[in-house]
Amino acid sequence: MIDDVHGPVQAKTATRRTILTKGIKGIRALAAVPVMVQMMAPKSVFADDGGGDGGGDHGGHGGGQCFLRGTKISTVAGERRVEDLAIGDLVPTVFGGTRPIQWIGRFRRIRSDLGRPWAKIARPVRIARSALAPNVPYTDLYVTQGHALLFDDLLVPAGSLINGTTISLYGAEEYDELEFFHIKLETHDVIYAEGAPCETLLRVDETMSNFADYVRKHGATEAPDVHCAPIVCNGRRSELSTAVRSLISPWLGPQKLDKIRARLEQRAMALM
Repeated sequence: MIDDVHGPVQAKTATRRTILTKGIKGIRALAAVPVMVQMMAPKSVFADDGGGDGGGDHGGHGGGQCFLRGTKISTVAGERRVEDLAIGDLVPTVFGGTRPIQWIGRFRRIRSDLGRPWAKIARPVRIARSALAPNVPYTDLYVTQGHALLFDDLLVPAGSLINGTTISLYGAEEYDELEFFHIKLETHDVIYAEGAPCETLLRVDETMSNFADYVRKHGATEAPDVHCAPIVCNGRRSELSTAVRSLISPWLGPQKLDKIRARLEQRAMALM
């Protein structure tokens, strides 16, 4: 009798062990997919934002950490439009206290075919008033899709927060040209734009229209890219990572980015 009872139990235990082993192997394989794809695919596939419609003077630059013209930035002397800022202006930051602006970069996107809408990849993200928290931002904020905002000590690109309502791609149909500005401090940090915590420019590259001006002042040093806080990858790489995460969520549980998105979606529903 004992053997008869234990036989099925042992069989079930072996079956569960086999399933668990296969599951672990599957998780390892899935976790390796983003790395494998990154190794196999060209670097341009993972650009966080790129080009746009019609060229302009932005070259191949993808936008990075950029504010649309007209965005108001907090400084120690009060708020100023990003296009009116100057090198040396002092800005409050999250991690480094009050710091001077080291450089201000810019680039433009021009719509070559006025009869067609802006290419999706060229459009900035519109973050509506109070989309992030009460009165944050205090008016609509427009940034490039790869520009990260700070949530719970985590940097999240605006393009990864799009919910189609309070955070969405801006059509910009009334504009034939879009001008964006970068704010760079000596090191990466978070400043306030329209009251929202937004990252500064991480690095300067030759695709920016006034890159030569930066080189004349600071030289073309190869400084390491160090973020002031952990950052969530964006672009197609993150879409793949999100798909993998959803498959293994029973083992990993809810992720921090998922919680942030859910919180913003709940806020969007409350504001409607």
